[in-house]
Amino acid sequence: MGIPLNKGELLKAINSRFDRLFADLERVDPAKAAERTMEGHVRDTLMSVCDLVAYLSGWNQLVLKWLERDAAGLPVDFPETGFKWNELGRLAGKFYADYEGIPYPQLLERLKTAKEEIVHAVEFRDDAELYGCAWYGKWTMGRMIQFNTSSPYANAHARLRKWRAAGGQAHG
Repeated sequence: MGIPLNKGELLKAINSRFDRLFADLERVDPAKAAERTMEGHVRDTLMSVCDLVAYLSGWNQLVLKWLERDAAGLPVDFPETGFKWNELGRLAGKFYADYEGIPYPQLLERLKTAKEEIVHAVEFRDDAELYGCAWYGKWTMGRMIQFNTSSPYANAHARLRKWRAAGGQAHG
């Protein structure tokens, strides 16, 4: 799938990559989801499937925050207030902590809900707003949404498949 260049392509990328990922996430045994046996987002660390879902949920919530602040005419702190782009490992740790202790089925539901809210936010906008001008640096709003939704969904799907192939547990 190429880089989305318009609203329709962006929605297709978000939905198709999410659907593939989510189908595999639903097959993970909840009893194994909290075990830290997957390669982490920071070099030489391990994370759990729960951490992976927390990471995706955290980024989805950030995208929603960016869009809400932008729509309200407020400044947007990219990537997040108190974080710089070179501190994404620390931000990943924040996401893990933010969602720690939430049972796996509820984590999945939160991720699905956040993704649906992003889809709604994209549907509300037109191509001009999404791709007509730079929004952050040289990047359009649509590209920033794609960088932080469909691209991480694809990366997470690859991580999950690698984890399962290496002996990670799934059922179904």
